[in-house]
Amino acid sequence: GVFLQAESEVSAINMIYGAGGAGARALTSSSSPGISLKQEGISYIAGAQVPCVVVNVARGGPGLGGLNPSQSDYFQATKGGGHGDYRLIVYAPGTGQEMVDLIGIAFDKAEQYRNPVMILSDAIMGQMMEPVILPEMQEIPADKAWATTGKKGRSKPNVINSLGIIGEDLEKINIELQAKYARIEAEEVRYEADGVDDADLIVVAYGTSSRVVRSAIALLREEGKKVGLFRPITLWPFPKQVLQELANKGKKFLVVEMSAGQLVEDVILAVNDRSKVEFFGKLNGTIPTVREVYEEIASLLRKGGAK
Repeated sequence: GVFLQAESEVSAINMIYGAGGAGARALTSSSSPGISLKQEGISYIAGAQVPCVVVNVARGGPGLGGLNPSQSDYFQATKGGGHGDYRLIVYAPGTGQEMVDLIGIAFDKAEQYRNPVMILSDAIMGQMMEPVILPEMQEIPADKAWATTGKKGRSKPNVINSLGIIGEDLEKINIELQAKYARIEAEEVRYEADGVDDADLIVVAYGTSSRVVRSAIALLREEGKKVGLFRPITLWPFPKQVLQELANKGKKFLVVEMSAGQLVEDVILAVNDRSKVEFFGKLNGTIPTVREVYEEIASLLRKGGAK
């Protein structure tokens, strides 16, 4: 592999555009405001259907913010931070091992769908140390028929761009993109559901927050409380169908995240008034403690699962 230090975030994402367009497996990473600077390039890459991987080790904001961990980039990652009707596959690892595994999966899915994939992590995940098992080295297929490689013998040279000057052409491009996104939504949802079958209350969390929630739920389970964890691994496509089915069974929900409330909006949309959804968030780059989450869950259970 090749490591290249770019002079700016804008340069980095455009280098990725070029490398990906030539058929290379390319990755760029930054943290929150740096990812904001890459958004125009990400939109171009999505429009040109070039595979790549972008890693956001998120920190607190808005503006310069701070260096503490945050989950306030959820909207940017899942709703499209740049211009146009495009989507990224967004993975949210919960452990060091999952971070390793999802990087490999991200490259595979980026190439399968010719689409950018984002790994949305946070400053805790980015700095912790955990033992991991690295995968075996694999041969990566080198011939990509769509790539611009200068290869001779093609009847027509490959051209990578996202330009659609004629309205009908741009509409056709967008219809094709939306069809691809529909396939992704149908086939690429990933989640973990732990103890949800008998739960009176299901706590929805991802990334670092899910680790805290898991510890709090373990304490409550020791006390005989029926609480489960639902952890989306793909933030997009979002596992809304599974949450709908749980809501139809009368489950109540609490969303825990390190933001003013972003994941919670997708949970509310998925549940669609079938059940009450509560929220517990932490701001300013602070992490919820196990005790705080424990107390919040215990309080809701005393009130019948939701206020």
